[in-house]
Amino acid sequence: MSVILRILFLLAGAITALFVARDALNFGIIQTFVAVLLVTAVLGVGSLWSLRRKT
Repeated sequence: MSVILRILFLLAGAITALFVARDALNFGIIQTFVAVLLVTAVLGVGSLWSLRRKT
């Protein structure tokens, strides 16, 4: 589980760095927000995939 979270935070850091400077005070907060969005997207795709497979 921690490996998955580390990968998601690595991706979130890269995505956040495109929009916010790394030395900004709120970089960690925005990185966490992007990580939560990524987790939500992964869970949404997984649930939609399982719905598609059942039909």
